Amino acid sequence: MDGLLDLYLAHPFWAWAALGAALLAIEILTGSGWLLWASAAAGVVGLAALAGLSLPAALLLYAALTIVSTLAARRYLPRSVIGAGQDINDNIARLLGHRGEAVGAFENRAGRVFIDGKEWAAELAEGERLKDGAHVEVVGVSGTRLQVREARASP
Repeated sequence: MDGLLDLYLAHPFWAWAALGAALLAIEILTGSGWLLWASAAAGVVGLAALAGLSLPAALLLYAALTIVSTLAARRYLPRSVIGAGQDINDNIARLLGHRGEAVGAFENRAGRVFIDGKEWAAELAEGERLKDGAHVEVVGVSGTRLQVREARASP
């Protein structure tokens, strides 16, 4: 442990730069968005260490910068920057445009449909009734229910 402390005392900038680079590499591999701010904070602390910042003060500054920058980024960055595009893990939204069939008759616009090997709760986007076995197409999502309409004949 004394070897690491001696290395830090001899080269504080490079120790923080190495930490920042390691965190940035992990961020690039995972794409989580959380380690980017810790990496940037390590870079700033590395620059401050060039001015002779002590180890306890550097650790305190690093913790404060990491917390503040992460919270500020989550609060003020627009959603388009944080998560652009459709989430590929959203198993409901990915069904838009898919076709299936009604499991039973729809009454009062509500029923169940069978799409892509699964049965889903659904509601009609158009009309009040749909007969059992009718072909449907997913046109939207409302909470956890699919919005469907009777499928038109394919060209």
